[in-house]
Amino acid sequence: MQIKLFTIPVGDGGGALAEMNAFLRGNKILEVENQLVNNEHGAYWCFCVRYIERAYPEADTKKGVKVDYRSVLDEATFQKFSKLREIRKKISVDEGLSAFIIFTDEELAELAKLDEITEKNMLAIKGVGEKKVERFAKYFITQPKSDEAAGLPD
Repeated sequence: MQIKLFTIPVGDGGGALAEMNAFLRGNKILEVENQLVNNEHGAYWCFCVRYIERAYPEADTKKGVKVDYRSVLDEATFQKFSKLREIRKKISVDEGLSAFIIFTDEELAELAKLDEITEKNMLAIKGVGEKKVERFAKYFITQPKSDEAAGLPD
C-alpha cells in the first residue's frame, strides 16, 4: 500500500483536479481522506489517497483491434478455422464458459494452419498451455481417417 497527497486550491482552474482524477483512474484506491484547509495563503482541499499501484494497467494498444480472419487466412484455412469456431461454440454452450477461455480466435487461427492437430502441435501455439490441451484437445484433435471412412477399398 502506498500514499499520495494532493493539494487542490479552491479556485483551481481544473488542472490539479484533472491530475488527481487521472491518478485515481489508474490505480486501485483503498481509501481517500480529505480536509478543507484555510490559512493565510488561501483555501485548498488536501486529499490523502491510499492505493495499490497500477492495479489497472494502461490498455494494450493491440487489444480491441478486430482481425478479419477471412482476409488473413487462405480459403481452405478459413473453412477449417470456421469449423473450429463451431466446435468451440458447442463446448462453450455445453460447459457454460466464455468462448475465449477455451481458445481465442488467434489460437484457433493458428490451429487451423496446422496440417494435423495433435496435443504436441497445440502446445507449440502461443497462449496454449498444458491445462488447455488437457481440458479441450480431445474436441479439436484431427481424427485420422480410416480406409473405410475415407471410402477406400480394403
